[in-house]
Amino acid sequence: MRLGYVILYTPNVRASLDFYARAFGLKARFVHESGTYAEMETGETILAFLDEEPAQISTPNFAPNRRDLRPAGAEIGLVVADVAAAFAIAVGAGAAPILKPTLKPWGQTVAYVRDGDGFLVELCTPMS
Repeated sequence: MRLGYVILYTPNVRASLDFYARAFGLKARFVHESGTYAEMETGETILAFLDEEPAQISTPNFAPNRRDLRPAGAEIGLVVADVAAAFAIAVGAGAAPILKPTLKPWGQTVAYVRDGDGFLVELCTPMS
C-alpha cells in the first residue's frame, strides 16, 4: 500500500489552487471542468482539493476548514531546502504564520502556517 493523495475540502477550489500556487509554488496537474475538484503536482503524492458541497455526499458532517476556527487535527508537510525563505513567501502570499522556522532536536528545521482556508501546513527540511 502507498499514499497516493491527500484531499482537502474547501469552499472554493479555484481559490485554493491559486493560493497554493502563490504561497508554495505548486502547479495544477488536473482541474475538473466542473471546478469542484483539482489536483496539484507535489511529487509522488498528489495534493487535491474538493469542493465542500460534493464532499458532504461522501463525508457528511465533516468539520470545515476555516481560519477563524481551530485547525483540524491534521497537517500537510511540504519538504523544502530553505524553510525560512519558503515561510517568508507563504506569509507574503497570505498564509497565517503559526511557528517561525525552528530547528528541532533531531536536526530538522520546521515552520507552520495556515492556508487560505485555515488548514495547517508544515514547511520542513528533509529528514536525514
